[in-house]
Amino acid sequence: MTKTISNLVAAGLLIFMVAIAFFSLRGDSAIMDEVAHLPAGYSYIAKHDMRLNPEHPPLIKDLAGGAVWLYSKISGLPISFPDQIAAWQKDVNSQWDFGFDFLYKEGNDADLMLLWGRLPMLMVLLILGIYIFRWARQLLGPAAALLALFLYAFSPTFLAHGRYVTTDVAAAAGVFIASYYFIRWLKAPTAKNLIIAGLVFGLAQLAKFSVFLLVPLFGFIALLWFYLKTRENTASWLKNGWQYLGGTVLLMAVGYIFIVWPVYIFHVANYPVAKQVADTQFILQSFQSRFLANFIIWLAGQPILRAIAQYGLGLAMVLQRATGGNTAYFLGEISNTGSRLYFPIVYLLKETLTLHILTLIALGFGGWQFIKNKFYRWSSFHQLLKQNIDQVLMLCFIALYWYSSLSSILNIGVRHILPTFPFVFLLVTEQVKQWLLKKPTNRPKFIMSLKFSLVALLILWQAISVVKIYPSFLAYFNELIGGPANGYKYVTDSNLDWGQDLKRLAQWVKQNKVDKIYVEYFGGSTVEYYLDDKFSPWWGQRSPQDLNEKGGYLALSATFLQGGRGKLAPGFYDKSGYYNWLNNFEPLTVIGHSIFVYYIPPESIK
Repeated sequence: MTKTISNLVAAGLLIFMVAIAFFSLRGDSAIMDEVAHLPAGYSYIAKHDMRLNPEHPPLIKDLAGGAVWLYSKISGLPISFPDQIAAWQKDVNSQWDFGFDFLYKEGNDADLMLLWGRLPMLMVLLILGIYIFRWARQLLGPAAALLALFLYAFSPTFLAHGRYVTTDVAAAAGVFIASYYFIRWLKAPTAKNLIIAGLVFGLAQLAKFSVFLLVPLFGFIALLWFYLKTRENTASWLKNGWQYLGGTVLLMAVGYIFIVWPVYIFHVANYPVAKQVADTQFILQSFQSRFLANFIIWLAGQPILRAIAQYGLGLAMVLQRATGGNTAYFLGEISNTGSRLYFPIVYLLKETLTLHILTLIALGFGGWQFIKNKFYRWSSFHQLLKQNIDQVLMLCFIALYWYSSLSSILNIGVRHILPTFPFVFLLVTEQVKQWLLKKPTNRPKFIMSLKFSLVALLILWQAISVVKIYPSFLAYFNELIGGPANGYKYVTDSNLDWGQDLKRLAQWVKQNKVDKIYVEYFGGSTVEYYLDDKFSPWWGQRSPQDLNEKGGYLALSATFLQGGRGKLAPGFYDKSGYYNWLNNFEPLTVIGHSIFVYYIPPESIK
């Protein structure tokens, strides 16, 4: 395959991905995290004040808020900024109250702001795809690179989360692109490559705090590279140590000094020092390490260093949350202590069977090749590491990130492990390519045709299964459990129901001429914004008799529905079983697989 043809096919895949993501996002209401991220980002750009949502770095919020701010300036669209409410003036990190007020109570056009805020997210999606193809083509050639890019472009998880103002896809892009430039510098340690790698590393740190894992990862890979290079010539250990170990430290310093620090200086420019110190004290009052907490609080009071304090506060908040856990529905049970099975099972159910089958082929073939070629021998193993340092980094990051995720009791959805996906795509593609090109001894033409046909069928299967669920990519579940219709039985929250279908519920109410509907909604919108006076609020502990003597329509987000039907895990105490009465009813319809609509006839209410 020529370079021109592969580039055209790659462009087609990426254009299709961005187009299908764009047209699907237009029908989505705000998801839960967007109500915090988008208003916070707008406040950063308009006010240079990062008092809201400090637990996430500002880059993605800046892009979203900046797009809204720029559109308002160009179009003349007035945007009311609620800087007189308590959520901005007095409260500490009152991101949710501020966000709901900014989007839905100030007369602003929430849908238009969401549209413009989401557009830069598509740009991040596109850039990551370009780098997946670029790195894969350098390692595997143009044809195999297209397979890696296909796995990305038709990934239901990237299509789902790449449309929203959230940090998960940005984290994946930051990790992947920073790793690409780090490896490029290792192989060609010039000053130019070091500076570029350092600047990209700094940008990656502004995507999500989990990207901080690149610090130990790069340190380990640099140490390994130093060992492999020095093993060839032991006399050069001092030079190699300075070049690779010292260079890695310098690379990270470039990122923090020239990217992270200046960006945070911008974001605290108008944040009053006294309020920053008071907010930091309040947020870190229960932080386990008092030495670290007090140091961050001290930094917040120093004019030249308070930008570093704001970055340190975000890191500390992430550590605090990871140990605090969250209440989640998983396999019929409700718990706040997490489960070691959560991420493996969610990954198994939420990713395509095509990817799983190709992964099994890759693992089987790669393991067989490792044993057959005796790479386990000391000298051969060293040579394998040196020749495949790109792949070594990828494997190390996957192991590190999975270990970090499994060690945490924070079960927040398959999106949490999204940064590992691009590396999985490349590693799987590499082994599948070698498997396809491996000529068998008996009937080679027939066997090779069979292998290529199998991969082609798997590609077609994935394309159909993903496109078929349009526009509800967030609700994708594979065929192991019967597809998206059964997903709510296993997990909810950002795996299925993040509030994205409220606009579609409003459309259904209008089309079916429903005068009144009871709603319990989980997400980043307000029900009255879309349904006005056609809805009445509902909550789990209400009696079914409250539906009144005439019966009525009841709409429940899957997260609340399953939260009211799941069993409490041993040792976890909360109200439960309050939606078991709905087991006697079949939903009238399910909006986007995430909002269950029931009609409760009057005679059924006792």
